[in-house]
Amino acid sequence: MKEIRGVLFDLDGVITDTAEYHFEAWKKLAEELDIPFDREFNERLKGVGRMESLELILTHGEKELSETEKDYFASKKNDHYKTMIANITPNDLLPGILEFMEEIKEAGIKTALASSSKNAQVVIERLEITHLLDEVVDAAKLERGKPDPEIFLKAAEQINEPATACAGVEDAQAGVDAIKEAGMFAVGVGSYLKKADWIVEDTSQLKLKTLQAKFQ
Repeated sequence: MKEIRGVLFDLDGVITDTAEYHFEAWKKLAEELDIPFDREFNERLKGVGRMESLELILTHGEKELSETEKDYFASKKNDHYKTMIANITPNDLLPGILEFMEEIKEAGIKTALASSSKNAQVVIERLEITHLLDEVVDAAKLERGKPDPEIFLKAAEQINEPATACAGVEDAQAGVDAIKEAGMFAVGVGSYLKKADWIVEDTSQLKLKTLQAKFQ
């Protein structure tokens, strides 16, 4: 019987919803660059790293910048975002996620945060859930963003468990692709994530007993 030994969490859209803050921060930056930006285009940035997102926006606006300018604008977007997330509290945890994480912890299953956000540590501290995560992958040390499996493989390595004994929880297609590529069990939050092994409509449906049954 297969036993689940690690659960790896994405942050945005799984633990809390900072997607709106990312949207507003990118929109503000795009306006400064005189590039049109709307919610439809923003969907393409979900689960994608900051520099890759900037590249997509520049391509969309048919603009070219030097590497120095790209670094400047990526940093500026992050400044916008950090200002916006300053007021996050535990009330911003998504429905049912705290109970799900507590269930996992009580069962002795290891956990890690596998988020491409370089502000992940700040966010989880404000959400007061650091004690429910054994490891946090440092996005700054990653060479490749999702859908590359690097972040999930790194998370499994940090909790010292084989990828095949781990499940990843994601709300973006790029994230689900990364989990599957890593050889892990994929939990998709959102009915559109057809490639996931277990699909839930929202986080309130996440239960450890169900995950264990599906995993086996």
